[in-house]
Amino acid sequence: MKQSINVILSGGGTGGHIYPAIAIANELKLRYPTANFLFVGAKDKMEMEKVPQAGYEIKGLWISGIQRKLTLKNLLFPFKLISSLWKARQIIKDFKPDIVIGTGGFASGPVLMMANRRRIPTLIQEQNSYPGITNKMLSKKAYKICVAYDHLERFFPSHKLVKTGNPIRQDLLSVYAKTAQAKDFFAIENNKTTVLVLGGSLGARRINQLIEEQLDFFKKQHVQLIWQCGKLYFEEYKKYNTLENVQVHSFLSRMDLAYAASDIVISRAGASSVSELCIVGKPTLFIPSPNVAEDHQTKNAKAIVDKHGAILIKESELESFPIVFETLIKDKGKQENLSENIHELALPNATSAIVNEIEKLISHLPRRKKPC
Repeated sequence: MKQSINVILSGGGTGGHIYPAIAIANELKLRYPTANFLFVGAKDKMEMEKVPQAGYEIKGLWISGIQRKLTLKNLLFPFKLISSLWKARQIIKDFKPDIVIGTGGFASGPVLMMANRRRIPTLIQEQNSYPGITNKMLSKKAYKICVAYDHLERFFPSHKLVKTGNPIRQDLLSVYAKTAQAKDFFAIENNKTTVLVLGGSLGARRINQLIEEQLDFFKKQHVQLIWQCGKLYFEEYKKYNTLENVQVHSFLSRMDLAYAASDIVISRAGASSVSELCIVGKPTLFIPSPNVAEDHQTKNAKAIVDKHGAILIKESELESFPIVFETLIKDKGKQENLSENIHELALPNATSAIVNEIEKLISHLPRRKKPC
């Protein structure tokens, strides 16, 4: 029987960091049924709710990122960092992890820094095509760096890189077999184009504003909308549920059916969303958030667009949306080409590939002695 291991996973702030960590933990649990898992996140962030729902224990650090604009909150950052480093040190000392895995987010920095200091093997799962400052720094002592895009040797030591892709929900692998079920689930019409609008787990104000502005336009195009506006904006936009062919959701619990029901997707370009859309293979129009570190969403989207797999519209150019969208919806050949090209970029076995790399690292660990 395989040895028991202790695993710390740290990542959060958004679903794009949380769900990959949970996927990795689930795969590890299948391979190591007696393993012990502990997640470390940021207090008051969504991981403190989502991780326990997935059946794992989590501890929170008092940590947040530096605000891009001048604010008094930035004055607290040094104190939060010191507090988080100290608590991360205590967590590692008490839990005695064999390996520490970081999937991004505010909390992963202090946790992996303390693990590196104690010479505990660390693995970084970098989801974006352009990494942030924290992962660049952590990469110097990380044992392995699993990435989803090419050419990241510009930022990381090349001998540590493994292109695995980003973990995705396994139920997305069979969305095309669920089309009829999905249309029944959302009660949508068969003879109309269905557009799925995604702004991330919390929502995207500018995308929501765009959709609101274009409701009459969508009606003229005989389009029906499945619109995830996000929990921050649901109270503002739920009134449009009274319109014919418009569904407003704060959150979509069955993303597999949402993708299966859709003909075209309008989405932010967070790393996990991009990876899911490659798997799903639907014609996609990316509207990246410009308000993220290093403008990484634009770079994520451009990596797909450069392979002719999607369309990109910047927030500063949204006045072109009606023309771009109408051209796409009338050109079935273009839709098919986009669908084929984005699907070719999919890496469906990412979770398994990442855990294979983790297994290589822990295979060199000394076996734990059984307690007397």
